[in-house]
Amino acid sequence: MPPESDKWGWKHVSIFGGFEKGSGTKRWKCNYCNVKYNGSYSRVKAHLLGFTGLGVKSCPAIDDSSRETFQHLEAERLSCKKKKDCINGKPGRKVRASQQNLSCNLRSIAKEDVDDIVARFFYAEDIKLNVVNSPYFLEMARAIAAFGSGYEFPSIDKLSGLVLSKEKAKIEKAVALVKESWPHTGCTILCVEHTITFDILVSSPRGNFFLKGADFNELDELESCLTTVLFNEIMEIGPTNVVQMLLHLDHENRSVESFILSKFPNLFISLCSVKSICILMEEITEFEWIKSTVLGAKDIEESILKYPNSSLFGLIRNLKNGSNPLCTKFAPSYCLVQWIFKLKQALKEENIGIDASIMSDDFWVGAHLLLQIYEPFVKLLVGLNINNSVMGDIYNWRLQSLDALRSKEIDKMKLNQLEEMIENKWDSLFSPLHAAGYLLNPKYFGRNQTRDRAVMRGWKSTLERYECDGEARRNLREQLSSYWKLEGLLGEEDAVECRDKMDPVAWWENFGFEIPQLQTLAIKILSQVSSAEILQENWQGKDIPCQETGKGVGMERVEDLTFVKNNLRLQAQRKGTK
Repeated sequence: MPPESDKWGWKHVSIFGGFEKGSGTKRWKCNYCNVKYNGSYSRVKAHLLGFTGLGVKSCPAIDDSSRETFQHLEAERLSCKKKKDCINGKPGRKVRASQQNLSCNLRSIAKEDVDDIVARFFYAEDIKLNVVNSPYFLEMARAIAAFGSGYEFPSIDKLSGLVLSKEKAKIEKAVALVKESWPHTGCTILCVEHTITFDILVSSPRGNFFLKGADFNELDELESCLTTVLFNEIMEIGPTNVVQMLLHLDHENRSVESFILSKFPNLFISLCSVKSICILMEEITEFEWIKSTVLGAKDIEESILKYPNSSLFGLIRNLKNGSNPLCTKFAPSYCLVQWIFKLKQALKEENIGIDASIMSDDFWVGAHLLLQIYEPFVKLLVGLNINNSVMGDIYNWRLQSLDALRSKEIDKMKLNQLEEMIENKWDSLFSPLHAAGYLLNPKYFGRNQTRDRAVMRGWKSTLERYECDGEARRNLREQLSSYWKLEGLLGEEDAVECRDKMDPVAWWENFGFEIPQLQTLAIKILSQVSSAEILQENWQGKDIPCQETGKGVGMERVEDLTFVKNNLRLQAQRKGTK
């Protein structure tokens, strides 16, 4: 064992006690952050170098410059140690011949050369370059550097066996801890479809977890497979814990929904709100007085794209590249008309053979009307973080958009048509939980919800689905009246002032205990997500080719590998690092 004086890290901590003599384990306090730990020099080194995983945290008080100095000191210490081992004839650790040669070759190497070797690995194995931003890649690189050049990578058998099992067990333990909160908040099962696969996840305020994935070849196979998997997962989670099932599917699956509701009649089945909004926004273009404008804009775009060398081609490309991605996602027709409208003068100046009848005065009047109608919907959508929105926010978006529209000079008959279309389509596109959330979210208190037919229709549907007992439903309605009348604690100053200052679930936990049945329902509704889009984006283009992977690690391990991979991604996403 090398003498303690060889270990530079001890100079940066204060030792205030020791354990067994000669063990190297001491009680010490970091001189920078003043946090106390028990442990040997390996923990001191990990704390100062910023390496986690040894029972210590990275020191938050050390800047990059100091950490780089410590890395040089550690490199020098390891270099001196190797030289002494060679002089003393010590055999050291047994290393495979290939890794021993690699260690010798890299003994003194410039950073530029290391960069070249890392890049070569990425290129040869076709690894996406943005992997360098992964927190797990950075953690791995730091861990290897902290260990030193004698590190041996685990074998394929170990990676697909012991290490994989350990990682899976850690995730399952984390799921078990979150599961304890489900009886209180409830949870949402998310079903996300890809090209030939679908994933089942569970979401609650404590976090999102991947549960299971499956492949399918035909639509009939999708239905039978999806039905079986969803049924099993609901039973595993506990039917009373599942508030809703959120679907983000490319195909309608009425048979799946019918089967699930026949087995679990209290469950809400909802479309992803992002998908519903996209459908609703495009429905506006089906009005005859708007449809011709959209078709005209498409004709103009097609004509422009035929002339890639024209200035118009460059202008429309710049407009597309500079557009808000949320706008293009939710309202593509609006964006197209907006681009063409901005090119009005340029189109008049550069003749590329567009039929004059397409660009008539009627087209430009129609384009202006379409932009007026869409503007409030799109503007408010951009300001609404749908992925993190609380139940009720989407319904509030609908009301605010229509209010803004009424302030514009738009023909009353056309405005009535639009309002009637939204009213008729709403219930088929959006879960009644949105209306119930708008009714129960304290920040929307006193918005005349009881006079809104759609809100009260959604509240009625929510009660009938949630509670099958008539007496229990009557009790919930009475408690809702107490909520509106500000009876008891609900009318006190703190409760009133905190309505729009506290998280809505926290508000109900603090002030709703005098109406306990409604408190339970409100917490469960306001704890649910309404969008699976954030998971859809996280998964895009990241599927593991199961057959190919199966050849390398054995098909029996593919499910474990997929489970671990997806949950690690969700963990990184939750921390805001991916």
